[in-house]
Formats: sequence, C-alpha cells, structure tokens
Amino acid sequence: MTLTRRRLLAGGLFGLAACGSAGSALMKSERLAASGTFSSGVASGDPRTDSVVLWTRAAPAGAGGTVSGMAELSDSPDFDRIVWSARFETGPSRDYTVKLVADGLEPGRRYHYRFLSGDAVATGRTRTLPEQAERARFAIVSCSNYPFGYFNAYDHIARGDFDAVIHLGDYIYEYGRRGYGGDVGKTLGRQHEPAHEIVTLDDYRRRHRQYKSDPCSQAMHAAHPLIAIWDDHETANNSWEGGAQNHQRDEGDWNDRRRAALQAYYEYMPVRDPEPGRSREALYRDYSWGGLLSLAAIETRLTARSEQFEYSDIVPQLTSPEAIAAWRRDKLEDSGRTLMGEAQLDYLESVLRRSVERSEPWRLVANQVIMARVTAPNLVPHVTEADLLELEQQWDQVRAFVQFSALGLPLNVDAWDGYPAARQRFYERAQSAGARDLIVLTGDTHEFWANDLRDDDGSPMGVELGTTGVTSPGPTGYLRDKAFDYSLLLRRENPDVRWHGTGSYGYIDLQLDGDRGQADFVTVSDILSPEYEPGRQASIGLEKRGGTVAFRRPRGLGLKERVLF
Repeated sequence: MTLTRRRLLAGGLFGLAACGSAGSALMKSERLAASGTFSSGVASGDPRTDSVVLWTRAAPAGAGGTVSGMAELSDSPDFDRIVWSARFETGPSRDYTVKLVADGLEPGRRYHYRFLSGDAVATGRTRTLPEQAERARFAIVSCSNYPFGYFNAYDHIARGDFDAVIHLGDYIYEYGRRGYGGDVGKTLGRQHEPAHEIVTLDDYRRRHRQYKSDPCSQAMHAAHPLIAIWDDHETANNSWEGGAQNHQRDEGDWNDRRRAALQAYYEYMPVRDPEPGRSREALYRDYSWGGLLSLAAIETRLTARSEQFEYSDIVPQLTSPEAIAAWRRDKLEDSGRTLMGEAQLDYLESVLRRSVERSEPWRLVANQVIMARVTAPNLVPHVTEADLLELEQQWDQVRAFVQFSALGLPLNVDAWDGYPAARQRFYERAQSAGARDLIVLTGDTHEFWANDLRDDDGSPMGVELGTTGVTSPGPTGYLRDKAFDYSLLLRRENPDVRWHGTGSYGYIDLQLDGDRGQADFVTVSDILSPEYEPGRQASIGLEKRGGTVAFRRPRGLGLKERVLF
C-alpha cells in the first residue's frame, strides 16, 4: 500500500519528509553548531537500564590542539534539570571524537542530552532500557551506501516513535569513487571521500566522518539510541577471520587494515568499547527489554568466520553430478567451517537460557546474513546473453552465478547456507537453552524477506525478518522487469521463503507486545532525491504457536504472493 500525502496528513501515520531540504526538528545541533565544532552531529547507543553511550565529534575551529567541553543529560527538553554531566577533552589521537557513558540513570526513561564547547551546542534525545515493558518498537536497518542515494529511510525513522534503531551492518562502504555506486554518486554529487578505496586509519576516519555529515543520518542518530553490529563493508567486502575478498596484497597487511577499520569504528560509533581482556573483534552483546524480550547481537565476520566460497571459484569444479555431490559433502558441509566460534556460541546459549528462565515472550537475534535455507532457482532458461552482457556492467560475477543457479545449490554461499554445519550448531545451542522460538533479524541482501527457520531435522526454530537496504540496490534490481517473476520463482522453489520483497529501499518497523507482533516493511519512494513519500510493501503478523514463532495475517501482498505465502 502506498501512503499518499493526503492520507499521511489526515491519518497522522507518518510525516512526509525532505531531509535534504527542510530537515528534522531534531537538527538543532546542525543549526547551532554553525562553527563546525559539532558538524558530525550527535548520537547515542548501547542502552542499558541505568546508562547509555553518548557520542559526538568536537572538531577544532583552528588547526590542531585539543578541544574541551561539557556533556549534559536532562529529563526535559529545555534542560531545566541536569541529571548527569561530565567534562570531555579530545584531540587528534582519536580524531576529535567524544564518547562518554552517561550512568546512574533511571530505567525506561527518555532523556535529552547536549554537548557544549565554546558557543557551540549540539542536542539529541535517547532512552534507557525499561525494567518492565508491555511493548517495544524497533526500526531495523542495513546497508547504507552514501553514493547510491539519499538516506531518506533514516529521515523517516527520525520522525517515528521507536525504542531503538537496530543497524545490522554495512553502515559504511569501503569502495572508492570508481567502485560500487560510484557512477550514481557522481550524478548525485554524493561521491565517496576519500576518492580512493579506504585502507588506512585516516581513510576509515574520513569515510565515517562523511557518513556522519549526512543530515538524514544526523536526524536519526539525534532522535533514537542505536544498537549496531557490523557486517563486512565496515572493513572490506566479504571479510572473514583471515582476510577479505576485497583486500589485495598491494593494499598492505590485512591485520593492519582490520585494526584501522575497527579503531575508526569504535571511535565513530556509539557502542561501548570492549571489556578488558576481550578483543575488538568480539562485538557481540545482549539487551533485556523489561521482561518482554531479549536481544542478542551476534558477530559473524571477524571473530571466527571461515573463508567463504566465491561463485567464480566454485563453478569450474562442478562438472558432473558426482562432482557436485562431492563438493557438497567435502566442502560445503565440512563440519570444521565456522561462523561464530565456541566462545560466542557459549555466550549466545547463556543469553537465550536466561531469557527462557525469565519467561520472556520474545527472543531476538540481530544477525548479519540470511539464516534460512534458500536454494537458487535455475535462471538459465530465463536470462539471455544480452541480459548477461548488460548485467555484467554492474555485477561482475553474474555469469558465474547464473551457471551456479542450475546446480541446485544454495543461493548465497556467503550466508549461513555456506556454513550449514555452523548453522546447525547455532540451532542446537538454542534448543539446549529451550529456545525454539527465535526472531532472527537480518541485513546484507538489500531485499525484504520473511522466512521460516528449521533445523536439519525440519523442526521449527522461529522466523527470520530480512530488511532491505537504506540505499544499496538489491541483486534482483539488476533483473529489472524480470525481478518480480524471479522472486515468485524463488518462493515457489523454497517453501521456507514465505515472502520476498524486491526493488525497494527502506526498513522494517517491528512492534512486539506480550502476545503478538507485527513487522511492517516500510519503503521510501525515492532515494535519488531528498523528497520522498513513505509506504508499506507488506505487513506480516507474528504470534507464538506450538512452542515457536509463526507468521500470521500478511497484508499488502498480491494474489500470487498470497498463494505462495
């Protein structure tokens, strides 16, 4: 359903947005910080019942030196009563970023905070976790590529009443101006800075700084606390424990690049620094929402991921049915392939066990890549040579992928389907904790998903909600007028894929109460202009049934989609 301007104003459901022009009411920080001292805006994140992380960048007005100031937090927007304050000093050693933990706070409260330095003031609002909660509402986002378009989904989120924003990764992208999205960025005047692919600490800092300069991003961060995990592009495409597909020898040592990327990430994101004795790669952590739900944010890239397969490397090996069977048995299903590692699996099991023991109705997992089983439908009869030549201009592995699709193997070997033994270990730990009712939140694909989750024996493990990109285009977008037919084919061949939404940008609006939930797949009409209208591509209900989580009552689906659902 598309929400028109008239319906929006009449119903009060959403505010029509133009973040690049009118801006948000929360952009006071941008107006007051005209000197540029707080030109990156403000952010908050990693909330607890008694504390929250506050972030800004206090850039010096002149050259070099240190910058000092004050951070204050109040329970009112006019700051009549200051309930917490702290002085800060920052400098070039951390690129003038400021990150403080405001503590001693009350649970379940909305707070307003501000940073002050000289005449400059930057403000935002945040929330602590509740001790008791009857409902919760989250905005689920992923894949915000600066050159591909305006962050209109962020602006729309800034106008909503959310408890938190959950960012599932690819918050930044590492490519240079000649890489992914470069042509679009040149047309829009949103080219990456620096111009080259980022490799060094200074490079990653500059890229984070560019993304934080976006007014839509600033509006979202100023409005809501962020719960963030990374995927691969915060370091380099298809990263794993020992390297990345997009890291070459002439770019230096991978460990140096990874350290630089993580240092910049912890400097620029409102996340808590690792506890003593814990590596920077181990970002996984959990949140308890007042007896209503637990949220475990997992890390599947840098701590224990085995190297992923690449289509172009696989296809030449699979020359016969026997070769396919051998590859599946000896390579794909190798029990030694890991995504999380034992330490994180132990941690996840303990989080889920505590949640079950507390009788919390819902258990959420913030996850990077698709967890459901999805077999690639055979595209060979549907794609012509002319199609392939056109698609290769944007997707260099499309020819290998089309050949791969005819083999009856997983659609995405960079996802959990490329690590089936690791996925089964994940399910076994959840089962050991008594949790067969997961809601897995997933990014990465730039498309919407509603999937059933089942273990190797076919036992239900819950559902998966996949969000589309903020601006990054989905792979079916390359198919253009064939995208919907491909999506129907995908669902017909994969009964666990209950719904698959293509060709849109936006986020998931997830609402949960004690009995039921609803996932609204929210879209923005345009990302090539700061003017847009919001809509809903689908709404799908959630309920506890038979010891697990199940979908109910989809709305907004066409006839063919309802039949396949």
